[in-house]
Amino acid sequence: MERNRFGRNIKLKNITDSISLKGKTSLISGASSGIGRSISYRFAEAGSDLILVDINEDGLKDTLECVKEFDCIKKIYKIDLSKKEEIDRYWFDPDFIVPDIIINNAGIYPFKDYLKVDEVFYAKTLEVNLHSVFWMCQNFIRRRAKKGGVIVNIASIEGVIPFKEDMAHYSISKSGVIALTRSLARDYGKKGFRVNGILPGAIKTPGTEILIKTAIAKLQFNLIKTSRDFSSRLTIGRWGNSDEVAKVVLFLSSDMASYVHGAIIPVDGGFLSA
Repeated sequence: MERNRFGRNIKLKNITDSISLKGKTSLISGASSGIGRSISYRFAEAGSDLILVDINEDGLKDTLECVKEFDCIKKIYKIDLSKKEEIDRYWFDPDFIVPDIIINNAGIYPFKDYLKVDEVFYAKTLEVNLHSVFWMCQNFIRRRAKKGGVIVNIASIEGVIPFKEDMAHYSISKSGVIALTRSLARDYGKKGFRVNGILPGAIKTPGTEILIKTAIAKLQFNLIKTSRDFSSRLTIGRWGNSDEVAKVVLFLSSDMASYVHGAIIPVDGGFLSA
């Protein structure tokens, strides 16, 4: 027990209950692999029912296989998040269960020389990485206007310090996610919504491992050098894994973070501090 400033006793939850998501429903986008799959696993372990969203239906089925040991409701939806009409149709489906928590994790990570970026390529990057987060949050807040809820948006350290070459389009999209997160925290905190963001960096996922292998196989020396320079800035001395991001997302989504609001938390092995 502890006392508040008025001297009244406050009954504290134990740690197990504080981290539990039992009785909650969580929507996780980009759940077919990598960070999204790890978040799905940790949330299922914490007792949450799951709504898993991705354009890769086969990947979603593989994620279901990964969480099959947990006794929770699990639903998957194949949605192209680059299309607002698909997002809106999903949220207003009469059979859709409105979640208590939404994790906007879906994103694409394409390299392209800035001078070769065309309108279609640029629009696709923004549609998936930024606009989908905007529309998902908007629908979530509309549907839970009287109940509130938890939002965690996955941005990137590239939205703070652009480090890799040929990624201007990506950096813009992730900077936008940071700005959106802070704006929603300001506007909706007093209406029952708790909104935070994560800045992953140097995380080993199937996508980043493919990039590294491709760079070596094709002798893309600029990309190889960038990877080496990037690694040298990791003050913890190693790359992270997707579960290390997932555990921070779980913390932010639970009562453990009940007074964390409008925060943008790096999970980057010390990259931004170097």
